[in-house]
Amino acid sequence: MRNVPILLAIAALGACKPPATDADMARGDAPVAEARGPSDPLPSPDVEGAIWAPSKRPLRILYGKPGEAPLMALACVSEQGQAPQLLITRFAPADEGAGAYLALIGNSHVARIPVDSVEVDGVHIWQGSMSLEDPDIEVLTGRREIGATLPGAGRLVLNPGEGPVRLIEECRAQLASVKNEMLSDLAQ
Repeated sequence: MRNVPILLAIAALGACKPPATDADMARGDAPVAEARGPSDPLPSPDVEGAIWAPSKRPLRILYGKPGEAPLMALACVSEQGQAPQLLITRFAPADEGAGAYLALIGNSHVARIPVDSVEVDGVHIWQGSMSLEDPDIEVLTGRREIGATLPGAGRLVLNPGEGPVRLIEECRAQLASVKNEMLSDLAQ
């Protein structure tokens, strides 16, 4: 009970300073936090004449107009001892630390692939991976156009081509090889 007056005095001192007002803001006395939000959305890229082409790197293909920067890449990647996966890279600016879902729609399939902002050569772009055993990977193996939509990066139309089909077949052959190795290791 003896400490009650002291506690009341401390509480009263805290109440002495009123909150910031418009006048404080005009003088620049009030702290202002910088508002950060997502970047402005990009328009959908023009893909007239865009094709799938082999990359200089094995088991990787690029999509875009010949002579221009690629718009997307597909690659068969695997880490030591892991099953290969399809790595999807959308060459569109991404905010640092951002995450989203890349929607691929076409060929009677819909795939939603989680993608993250990844820094490559000082620039943030979108990247995610997909299991070769995911039935929705068939969105890439058909003979029709595919819509690839990413929030803020517009809709990228992927013209049909043999590149994705061949890449996925080659990657699945690697997957089968990894599975066979694992089975033979278990049999020993």
